[in-house]
Amino acid sequence: MKNRFFVTLAAAGLAVAMTACGAAESNVAISEESVAEAGTVAGAETEGEAGTAADAENITEAGTEAGETTAEGAESVFPLTIQHGLGEITIEEQPEKVVAIAWGNPDVPLALGVVPVGISEANFGPRDENGLLAWTAQAFDDLGVTPNVFDDTDGWDYEAIADCQPDVILAAYSGLSQEEYDRLSEIAPVVAYPSIPWTTTWQEETVNDAIALGMEAEGRALVEETEQLIADKLAQYPLLAGKKVAFFWLSEDDLGTFYIYTNNDPRAAFLGDLGFEMPESVKSLITNDQDFSITVSAENADLLNDVDIIITYGTESLVEAMQADGRFAGVPAVANGAFVLLDSNDNLAAASTPTVLSIPYAIDDYLKTLNDAAEKIQ
Repeated sequence: MKNRFFVTLAAAGLAVAMTACGAAESNVAISEESVAEAGTVAGAETEGEAGTAADAENITEAGTEAGETTAEGAESVFPLTIQHGLGEITIEEQPEKVVAIAWGNPDVPLALGVVPVGISEANFGPRDENGLLAWTAQAFDDLGVTPNVFDDTDGWDYEAIADCQPDVILAAYSGLSQEEYDRLSEIAPVVAYPSIPWTTTWQEETVNDAIALGMEAEGRALVEETEQLIADKLAQYPLLAGKKVAFFWLSEDDLGTFYIYTNNDPRAAFLGDLGFEMPESVKSLITNDQDFSITVSAENADLLNDVDIIITYGTESLVEAMQADGRFAGVPAVANGAFVLLDSNDNLAAASTPTVLSIPYAIDDYLKTLNDAAEKIQ
């Protein structure tokens, strides 16, 4: 599996029982709006303190309880037909062996109390001895299971996946090629991305993967709980209201050209979940509504005169370099030093591409860092 972050830029042109209730036939290519609107709100109680690991545990426990209480109704949704961006699949019976590959997909069954028989190693951020990010590892610990992890960062381990004899392969958030999808489909039905590679939101990922498990209702409820958690946390940071935030990719060694992620990239889309609007200046530069990012010349940086906060990978030396470069003088975030700087070896950088488990784990740190940047705005 290629590094998800570099794949995104390249694609943009540098740019164990499963349960459920639901319809016998479902279209996985659902809209983000439909995910947000569906289901019954199950409010996530929070204390307003920096208890990120506890928040993650609460969400995981909610999913486990949902799985335990609906087991008897699971078989009624099968056979289940699912349409996605690479074709259509039919899952004949309730899956018993689940494989989850690519970024974030393993978090969905774990959050629902389902233990996958095999998962992909995380390909970005600080990983433990099993190659897992902290929130995924914690979920396995909470379920009392040792993970079976594929070393597929340089390509899918088809043999290891086949050895698991899966009934379904979850990849709702992924960049599968048609060739990769076809090979995986020889092993088991594959839930691919809804329409465009690497554009699946965390809400869609959660619901689409849950549908394949026969747990659509539980998946939607989990989305509702997580969105309520976000809202509760945001209420503690009134200073963030109305701020214009954008997610950049820059190289300190060459500031002549840089990139801004569009809402097709889940990192930027998540900013909307946090209550931020995309700056109008960024919107005006988007010419293709399917692009992951836009390419901007530093000579045109002055157009970004409404960007209050910049999120990017780098250190303070990047901020200093931009402030010393007169071409960025008209960008409010640069003038004020209002940056959220992500270290690729930090949990926060990994959590910036959100999953249903990473959000409760990292939401406090993310909002605090954003608030620190907002306090610099003059």
